[in-house]
Amino acid sequence: MLGGVWLIYFGFGLLSVAMAPLVDPISRDLGLSYTTMGAILGAWPLVYIVAAAPCGAFVDRVGLKWSLFLAVLVIAASGGLRAVAFDAATLFVAVGLFGIGGPLISIGAPKAIAQWFQGAERGLAMGVYITGPALGNMLALMLTNSVLMPLTGGNWRQVLLIYAGFILATGLAWFLLGSHPINRVVERAGRRRETVAGQLAVFARLLRLPNIQVILAISIGAFFFHHALSNWLPEILRTGGMAPDVAGIWSAAPTAIGIVGALLIPRLATPSRRFTILFGLSLCGGAGALMLLVAGTPALVVAMILQGIGRGSLIAVLILVLMETRGVDPRNTGAAVGLFFSAAEIGGVLGPLAIGAASDLTGGFDAGLWLLGAVSAAVVGLLCLHRGIERRDKAAHSI
Repeated sequence: MLGGVWLIYFGFGLLSVAMAPLVDPISRDLGLSYTTMGAILGAWPLVYIVAAAPCGAFVDRVGLKWSLFLAVLVIAASGGLRAVAFDAATLFVAVGLFGIGGPLISIGAPKAIAQWFQGAERGLAMGVYITGPALGNMLALMLTNSVLMPLTGGNWRQVLLIYAGFILATGLAWFLLGSHPINRVVERAGRRRETVAGQLAVFARLLRLPNIQVILAISIGAFFFHHALSNWLPEILRTGGMAPDVAGIWSAAPTAIGIVGALLIPRLATPSRRFTILFGLSLCGGAGALMLLVAGTPALVVAMILQGIGRGSLIAVLILVLMETRGVDPRNTGAAVGLFFSAAEIGGVLGPLAIGAASDLTGGFDAGLWLLGAVSAAVVGLLCLHRGIERRDKAAHSI
């Protein structure tokens, strides 16, 4: 089951950044400005905001097998429709469709971990599955311009169709794995059968928890940073003088580093260490963005390493904290993670849009990079608030 979730999340990661190395040819072909392209890149997080909470309730009610299979069909359709887009509006709709399938995967994956793993194994399983989208990101950045574009004669539409076809294949593999009799037993134990009113009550109970409120605020900043750099880093490097294929390879470096971190850091993120780990990850991410302002290869190497450390595990550790917050259990994990992604994707929308708009206004990416540094500092401040609330909560609980 962990392997099946990993494979689906790999396809998610592949398509979520597939357009980042193609920003230049798509923009030229369709006549788009950076501001417009930034809005298009943020289309699926925009849909995600509205869809995530209902998708969380849907996963809790329907179960993993069918909800994740439906998710694969939707994101594959998103990839196929991007390939036939003919203007900004059709491309926006095609990218936005990903925001319906994406939440089912982002929510279903942690729910699978909650159902199948406990204790220290849960942290390790979180680290393992989060390498799926990370590796998908990395391969999309590395292979799009260096392999697939030359293979298709520079046809970005055919590249996106190749990705969509692969994602369909992952869906078939998942359907076979999810049909195992043991999984059917586990799913029945983890389902909720509330009415719509009951589901809304679950959301309301979760939102009343102070720690969840702060985690949701942190998630906005974390996704602002993550989506901004995931979508714009290849173009930042290309406009700095790199060839497109070289920029794609460099852009994959933080993801490769993040994969190693994802296998190690969530497992180490025991309750006593979590604040320190989250604090360090946030600082690394912000410093990695600001290092892109410094010229020279040594600074670029440092920037990639720091970004890889910061981006690779922050979201996984945040979700782990959420899953083990008082009031969250395997039966309402889908609803809790749905709320997480509904809030987080506000940052996912604003990040790409803000960087694209700042570039159009200033003629470069420096202002956007300073903005990312400021967002990382705000996340550090929210983490301090989270730690204070957690300490008061523990003191009150012990009394």
